[in-house]
Amino acid sequence: MSPELRKRFFIILAVIVGCVASLIPINKRINLGLDLKGGMHLVLRVQNENLPTAQSREDAVLKSMEVLRNRIDGLGVGETLIQRQGDNQILLQLPGVTDRDKALDMIGRVARLEFHLVDADEGHLKDALAGHVPDGEQLMIVKKEGGSPILITKDVAMDGTGIKDAKVDFDRTGMQPKITMSFNDKGTKDFGDLTTAHVNERLAIVLDNEVLSAPNIREPILTGDAEITGDFKFEEASLLALALRTGALPVPMTIEEERTIGPLLGKDSIEAGINATVLGGIAIVFFMCLYYFVGGFIASFALAINLLMIMGSMGLLNILMPDSQVTLTLPGIAGIILTLGMAVDANVLINERIREEIDNGRPLSASVNTGYARAWSAILDSHVTSLIAAFFLFQFGSGPIKGFAITLSTGLVASLFTSIYVTRSFFNWLISERIIKALPMMHLFQKPNFNFLNKKYICFALSASIIIAGAIDFMHKKDTAFGIDFAGGQIQEFKFAKPITADVLRGLLKEGKVDNAVIQTFPNAPENVIIRTQQDTNAQVVAIFKSKMPDNAFQVLRIEKVGPVVGQALRTKAVWAIVLALAGMLIYIGIRFKHFAFGAATVVAIFHDVLITLSLILLSGRQIDLLVITAILTITGYSTNDAIIIYDRVRENVPKMRNKPLSDVINESINQTLGRTVLTTFMTTLSALSLYFFGGEVLNTFAFVLIRGFLFGTYSTVWIVSPLFLWWQGNKKW
Repeated sequence: MSPELRKRFFIILAVIVGCVASLIPINKRINLGLDLKGGMHLVLRVQNENLPTAQSREDAVLKSMEVLRNRIDGLGVGETLIQRQGDNQILLQLPGVTDRDKALDMIGRVARLEFHLVDADEGHLKDALAGHVPDGEQLMIVKKEGGSPILITKDVAMDGTGIKDAKVDFDRTGMQPKITMSFNDKGTKDFGDLTTAHVNERLAIVLDNEVLSAPNIREPILTGDAEITGDFKFEEASLLALALRTGALPVPMTIEEERTIGPLLGKDSIEAGINATVLGGIAIVFFMCLYYFVGGFIASFALAINLLMIMGSMGLLNILMPDSQVTLTLPGIAGIILTLGMAVDANVLINERIREEIDNGRPLSASVNTGYARAWSAILDSHVTSLIAAFFLFQFGSGPIKGFAITLSTGLVASLFTSIYVTRSFFNWLISERIIKALPMMHLFQKPNFNFLNKKYICFALSASIIIAGAIDFMHKKDTAFGIDFAGGQIQEFKFAKPITADVLRGLLKEGKVDNAVIQTFPNAPENVIIRTQQDTNAQVVAIFKSKMPDNAFQVLRIEKVGPVVGQALRTKAVWAIVLALAGMLIYIGIRFKHFAFGAATVVAIFHDVLITLSLILLSGRQIDLLVITAILTITGYSTNDAIIIYDRVRENVPKMRNKPLSDVINESINQTLGRTVLTTFMTTLSALSLYFFGGEVLNTFAFVLIRGFLFGTYSTVWIVSPLFLWWQGNKKW
């Protein structure tokens, strides 16, 4: 073995060992996203817009984050994420927290505690009940005393800022929970002064504008201890005590976006993701080995290293930047599967180039070296354009979408290393050691000679009819065309012990006053059901199921809720992501090919692919959401790959075919790359099919979009980009 090959294999071995080392122990190196292990993802809006100054609005957000952090720490939730977004939003992630009601009560409670003096004059109370409330006072209802009315002063006698600690205790019977509080030094003095000055008067304890109780001050309380009694349940008292000892929120907060994933769905998603990855990988490896023989085995080994490098890079990032919390999400698993399919593209291109050189009579060693040299430019360009799409996915995506962008990016970078460096090292070693003397491969097409450009008008008409049908369907559906990510609303997914039909559920919900609910069931999983509503109806729906179907137990798989403001923001981000990704690709293609007509034709074709895909989604009855946009951006990168590889061949053929018109050069180039085009489309579609059938319900639409997009991306490269480029170029020499 030559010194150069020893060096190459040492580097490959070092990469493998480094990746394995960065994954040990794997349960600490790979963080699972909330969609895989369960938990809550919340975007909270701090209602600070009515505060008088910019500084007070800023302080309100920072104080809210501090209070939230203290409350969550009190719950003992590990690996939480609290992050500011924009001017007045807070991103909160709670891994493993699936008790939705408890979490929302803890987060949303302001916990503003106040003490107000009570007006004991019965005449004033009667006047207030008659509608004549005395100045400086307000009529309230006491929670504990059966809802009895009470008249309290508006002025706050003392607030809860002096509370040092609060905990749950029980009354003398040991049955009724209560909250005991202790004050700090200043609070002790203030409370002592207050109770000393108002002995034999009633003092109302008001929490978040609700009078919990109004006990009589029998004697001064100088110890700094107090208690709150009420008709509390233990869980309610525990959350209230936690809120009091961690401090009040400076202003109320509203939940703009919520995604709650139950542990069962997380477990099912992991199993589905693993199954899809394994089956997709097996299908790709089997076909590569069958079609390219030795070249296929080498490519398959490179794919295994590619997968290891993706996982290893995630582990390494979590070692080097433990606060980064790089996570593996369900779309991230989809990104891995898709990356493996797209990595095959480079290997197919290399093998096809090597085959051409062998067919031209070159020796095996020279064929391999020349094949790699001629494939490099197209491989680099195709990977860069896909990385551009991944970059904008990361910039404008949220949560799991960022996970998809990370795995797609690392997979593409790993693909460059494995497809160029690793496979070439093995080819050179096998040839130098005379282990192989030939590279037999199957042939899909034997020198095809189709005239692709003469079918352009038929293809233009087909594309136009699909796009027009989609546009008409969109105008008919309007806002219902969008999923909750963009339109706002709530999704609830349940799994019942016994199968249930949509008609039965619709009748039960109608009886329970849950109107305008969209119900979706699945033929292959009749126990699962998805309910879409415009409002938060989870409490109503759960109550209906428990009362109307007591013999059919159910589990909450997930709850997703997006407010209209966030939905509009996500829709705007999605548009910008697509527009900027296309602009980035246009600039890169223009620089690399030094020809505006080709770049413009490619971008027009990508717009065509986007519109075709959106039309097919709408016509199939599916909705447009964030995962759909993710798939569309992935398709744009893939479509550009096809165009680059064909027009890289056009650029190569122009000097060889100087005396022929450009239309003949383009046709010849398409025919020469036809085998690669069909094979890579087939391989990537295999990956998407494994997601479609085995990736679970969440990724079903994602895979549906990819499959259609891959097929129409190949179609547009041949029948849309080529005629447009030829039309702009005017059949002149390039």
